[in-house]
Amino acid sequence: MSPVRKWGAGPYPVAVVHGGPGAPGEMAAVARELSSVKGILEPLQTATTLDGQVRELMQVLEKDGMPPVTLVGFSWGAFLSWMVAARYPALVKKLILVGCPPFEDQYAQAITKTRLDRLKPEECRQAQDLMKSLENPGNANDPTDRDLLLARLGGLLSHADTCDAFAAADNPSFYCQYDVFKGVWDEACELRRAKILLAMGQKIACPVLAIHGDYDPHPAEGVEVPLEKNVKDFRFVLLPRCGHRPWIERNAAENFYRILVEEI
Repeated sequence: MSPVRKWGAGPYPVAVVHGGPGAPGEMAAVARELSSVKGILEPLQTATTLDGQVRELMQVLEKDGMPPVTLVGFSWGAFLSWMVAARYPALVKKLILVGCPPFEDQYAQAITKTRLDRLKPEECRQAQDLMKSLENPGNANDPTDRDLLLARLGGLLSHADTCDAFAAADNPSFYCQYDVFKGVWDEACELRRAKILLAMGQKIACPVLAIHGDYDPHPAEGVEVPLEKNVKDFRFVLLPRCGHRPWIERNAAENFYRILVEEI
């Protein structure tokens, strides 16, 4: 897999960073839409450690981008973009966090319950079975099997993450990588627990904008409240009737893209 896809004519002053970890390709629709305005990089993260992903993204920005760049990070990609902006402030002109996970543990504890409560009973049972299988190494020794299990779980949870999606965009179609997800997310959660992740805000020199859906199971206050206290130049936009992925939401996509075009 190439480490980056390029959309539109260069140079490339903007990068959209996918979530997961381990979900390369899910930001393609956003990259395509924004490429009519500016050249867009779509880095595809493959490293299986947190530090590896930070360095991987930094190298793509230096080699293929036009620093300082505007980083648009979605979900896990918001956390990753946050870390890159803290470690390499000269590389980042602006940081846009979309559907960002909460920065403090107290806000994260109810996310899974919220998702499961939104699913139909049979979907809920399937999701719980998939989570148990992923947690038990004996149930899926083949890495390919685990990738498939993670993809199935992601498809189910996307129903809970969505308020009112366009019919054609109901399910994600990207390739899931379980080894990347497991290796990186556990490290990130430990940084959050230790409050190191939030403390990185003191090193971020660029403006930070968070865009969040009011139906996103990741609680908006878990982003807005901590960052208001820890980032000098911070703004927060709450999109009504919008789930985790604003670009697929019938009632929010147009406003979401309008905001992004104005910001990049």
